[in-house]
Amino acid sequence: MSAAGDRPLIATASQTSGPFWHLIDVPAWADLLRGDGPNAGMEGERIILLGRITDGDGVPCSDMMVELWQADPGGKYDGAFHGFGRCATDANGEYRFTTLKPGPVRAAGNAFQAPHATLTLFARGLLSQLVTRLYFAGEALNEQDPVLNTVPAARRGTLIARPEGPGTWRLDIRLQGEGETVFLEV
Repeated sequence: MSAAGDRPLIATASQTSGPFWHLIDVPAWADLLRGDGPNAGMEGERIILLGRITDGDGVPCSDMMVELWQADPGGKYDGAFHGFGRCATDANGEYRFTTLKPGPVRAAGNAFQAPHATLTLFARGLLSQLVTRLYFAGEALNEQDPVLNTVPAARRGTLIARPEGPGTWRLDIRLQGEGETVFLEV
């Protein structure tokens, strides 16, 4: 019962971003290389990462927040490079980041992880965020990457971004159903 004793308390579903995440959406955060940002003037290969997020029926997810985490071009997370970005999907379910291509990240022993970015998806109706990785087609280290190699070979393609013009990489994400993107438990 409530404090007043007149109504029972009803639990509500938790949502990681709720319907109000747009209040913390800062469109400039999708451009990690903006002139007034922490990475202004950093050297490296300038790239655009983009894609379309769809549900199990192929309908665009137009109300999502996508966060990007990545290493710097040297493969480090602890340098001067600020490897975090955030953007909203548009009416077509598209996301887009401007950044520098990450380098190989040191893994256990003498191994390296292939260049990649981690994408975290938030939306109404998701009780927990979804986490996936974006790898780059044609990277020699993809064959040895310790995380990518835990994914069945038939599904690895859902994590591989393809070139779409000079300096532009596309990774479309499907939330469920045929061709569902691989999501990681973290």
